[in-house]
Amino acid sequence: MNRVLILGSGPDAPQAANWDLSRFDAVVAINNAWRALPNWTHHIHPDDFPPERRPQDVQSDQHVITSADYVPAQNVYGGFVYAGGTMAFTAAYWALHALRPSQMCFYGCDMVYPKAEQTHFYGTGTADPLRDDPTLKSLPAKARRLQYFAAHQACEMFNLSGSESVLPYPRADVRAISAPVDPVMFDIERVKVARKMEEDAGYYVPSGMYWTELARFSQDVLDKIDAAWLRAFDPA
Repeated sequence: MNRVLILGSGPDAPQAANWDLSRFDAVVAINNAWRALPNWTHHIHPDDFPPERRPQDVQSDQHVITSADYVPAQNVYGGFVYAGGTMAFTAAYWALHALRPSQMCFYGCDMVYPKAEQTHFYGTGTADPLRDDPTLKSLPAKARRLQYFAAHQACEMFNLSGSESVLPYPRADVRAISAPVDPVMFDIERVKVARKMEEDAGYYVPSGMYWTELARFSQDVLDKIDAAWLRAFDPA
């Protein structure tokens, strides 16, 4: 069993510090999440993440993951436009490629931002998935796409959060994540349709800097691709 925890900056993130982390082979902390859990194994951040907010005391058994690492990994799975240009998905695709987990668990990555409540464990932050970005119009569709690629690598997905979440993965308690789950159900023919639509659109940006090419992306085309991924998991 190779189990990876993807830790975001949701309000509940600090609770992970109370867990038995020996259950995980790797803990991938996104952006500010390292502050909630000092004994992370990997810290991943975008190039524009302020240097003063990055971990300053990196131990020999800890690793910092940058765009030099995650862009090539993301490209293996079709690139940022189809995967969704936010770090929760970027971290997950990088982990799929680099760590090859058999189980991937998410915590603090619900990507639900009530206006009247605290949005991050450190207070109110800028909700990256809510920015005006054509790749993030349907977070559930991007989550399903990720789930397909994980299943293709025999990787089970779990959501350890007890809160409202855009992640549709089976819910689990951290103390029971080794329990067997039902196989992921999706229609492989509909998956083939979604992937063919991506191929036909040609929205592949090898550099990862897709925002420099927004003019050539049709929101209508991306919406149809998102809908195709959702139908692959729920024909209704």
